[in-house]
Amino acid sequence: MIPAGALEIVVAGEQVVLLPERALWLPAHATLLVADLHWGKAAAFRAAHIPVPMGTTSSDLARLSSALQVTAASHLVVLGDLLHARAGRHDETFRTIASWRATHADLRITLVRGNHDQHAGDPPVELNIGCTDKPLRLGAFVGVHEPMESLEGYVLCGHLHPSVTVRGRGRQSLRLPSFVFGPSRGVLPAFASFTGGGMYEQDRGDRLFGIAADSVVPLN
Repeated sequence: MIPAGALEIVVAGEQVVLLPERALWLPAHATLLVADLHWGKAAAFRAAHIPVPMGTTSSDLARLSSALQVTAASHLVVLGDLLHARAGRHDETFRTIASWRATHADLRITLVRGNHDQHAGDPPVELNIGCTDKPLRLGAFVGVHEPMESLEGYVLCGHLHPSVTVRGRGRQSLRLPSFVFGPSRGVLPAFASFTGGGMYEQDRGDRLFGIAADSVVPLN
């Protein structure tokens, strides 16, 4: 059963479900994939004396719990940038994350390290998150953080924070976080709410799917 607001497509011959929570569900593998959580980003900004709102980690974790609940995933894969920066390794942030982890104690979590993780360091051991620098293979797919070429399999990645501007009448516009699927790679939207769209540039043949409110919608 497809969760409300989600969209089912076929990629590399496998069923893929795009969730409005900014997550990708692979039913055949009981696996949920997310990218660019950037835990501790707000704390890192506050450490630099930049006033930003509190509670972004809690709201993102609640959204992640929602995606896990509707899919009943047994494996969570993070395609890089779990932590934002070493300055964001704040005790209160980790207490919030540890409390969330305790409610998902049976969940297997794997981090495919990204560029931010190299500087921020691995998550605390007690969070029980497996970490790897190697591409993670899941059937027809291979999970990495940054887009890579010459891999055997269809690449799923993050890093580019794809978003698309939708324009309407009267010069109205709305920027939507998006999933992107090209001939050989798919890019997940940044999961973190406290981050902007960024480095994605559309290629010919890309299929775009925007997240509008609580639904995933095709954009081309």
